[in-house]
Amino acid sequence: MELKILSVNISKEKGTIKNPVEEITLNHHGVMDDAHAGPWHRQVSLLGKESIDRFSQEAGRPIAPGEFAENITTEGLELVKTSPLDRFSGENVELEITQIGKSCHGSACAIFREVGNCVMPKEGIFARVIRQGSLKPGDVLTYHPRRFRFHVVTLSDRASKGIYADRSGPRIIELLNEHYNEQPRDIEVSHTVIPDDPSSLSVLIEKTTYDEVDVIITTGGTGIGPRDVTVETVRPMLDKEIPGIMEMIRVKYGKDKPNALLSRGVAGLIGETLIYTLPGSVKAVNEYMGEILKTLEHLIYMRHGLDAH
Repeated sequence: MELKILSVNISKEKGTIKNPVEEITLNHHGVMDDAHAGPWHRQVSLLGKESIDRFSQEAGRPIAPGEFAENITTEGLELVKTSPLDRFSGENVELEITQIGKSCHGSACAIFREVGNCVMPKEGIFARVIRQGSLKPGDVLTYHPRRFRFHVVTLSDRASKGIYADRSGPRIIELLNEHYNEQPRDIEVSHTVIPDDPSSLSVLIEKTTYDEVDVIITTGGTGIGPRDVTVETVRPMLDKEIPGIMEMIRVKYGKDKPNALLSRGVAGLIGETLIYTLPGSVKAVNEYMGEILKTLEHLIYMRHGLDAH
C-alpha cells in the first residue's frame, strides 16, 4: 500500500502550527530545524488527509496542512489503523512508527486555541527515522506492516513419538490467533514438537533467536519429574529474566489450587526474543496465556525502545 506526501511542514516551537516548506531533511534526530526533533521516539509526526477532512467537516472550515502541527501530511491510508513498529519506506528515507496518538494539552496548546480542537491526539501518528534522507510533496512511501513472529514449542516424549496428540501447543496457537484477530496486527506462528531433551531444546532456541523470532512459548517440562528439563535449559540462556509475570500467575491460581504453585516456569529475554515456559496441560495454558497476553505488546515495544506508557 502506498502513501502520497501532500505537504511537509516545520515549526520552530513546540505546540504551534507548522508551516509548509518545499522539502524536509530527515536525520537521526528527526526533521532538521523542527522543534520536535531530538533523540526520542516521537521524532516525526504524520497526519492523513482522511483525518483532516473529517475534522474539517466538523469544524465547518478548511484545515490547511500543518495546522495540527504534523510534519508530514499524507493521503492514501488511514494512519490511525497502523501500529507501532510498522514502517514506511521511500526512495530516500525509511520511518518506523513508534506511537499512535498522544496526550492533548487542551487550551494550553496554541493549536487548540487557534483551531478550537486537535485531531492529532486521536488520529495522528509518530515515527522515528531509520534511514536518513529528504522528503517533499509528491513523494510516495510504501507501507510495510510489522508482523509479529511466534514459535510454539511442545516438550513431550510421548507426543514427539506420536503416542498421543499434542493439545497444549495447538491451544497456544489458537489463543494467539484469537487475540490478534481483534487487533490491527498480523502474526506468524510456527510450531515444533520435541522430546523432553535439553540438547534438542537449546539447539531449537538458539536457531529461533538467531532467526529473530519475536516470542518463543514452550509448553511442558516445568514440573519436578526426572524428564522435566525446560526450566534448567532455558534459565541459563536468559539475558534478562522477567520473574513477576510467572510469580503472579502461580499465586493467582495457587490460592484455590495449590498444585498450581508447583510449576517452575520462567519468562525472560534471550537476545531480542521473549521466551515464556508454560506447563504442559491445556488448563494451565489457558491460565498462563490469559495473563501473558495482557502485557505482551508492551514488552515487545519496550524491547524495541518504545515508550508505551
